[in-house]
Amino acid sequence: MPGFLIQEGATVTCMHGGQAMPAVPSPAVSVMGMPVATTTTPWVVAGCPGIPPSVPPCVTAQWAVGTVRVTSFGQPLVIMGGVAVCAPGGTPLLPVVTQTQVIAS
Repeated sequence: MPGFLIQEGATVTCMHGGQAMPAVPSPAVSVMGMPVATTTTPWVVAGCPGIPPSVPPCVTAQWAVGTVRVTSFGQPLVIMGGVAVCAPGGTPLLPVVTQTQVIAS
């Protein structure tokens, strides 16, 4: 499934509205001067304003589905149509705003 590559600086949130970003983007591939992320890189989630006090906030996330044909050092890249799961709650990440020039599959 093709989708826009997600670069460092893209707006990605958890279901609760927490901001997510890759811990270590891939410097080998860049889009619009910004490095992209691979599915093997953990993501850090900061703040979950939309959760009740009894629910733990999202802390990290991991992408499970990304590109199949385009890779960086053999690792799949994160795309807009990919799938990611947050920990500890298990909710998905939502790419909100990303670059719209490079599509990969």
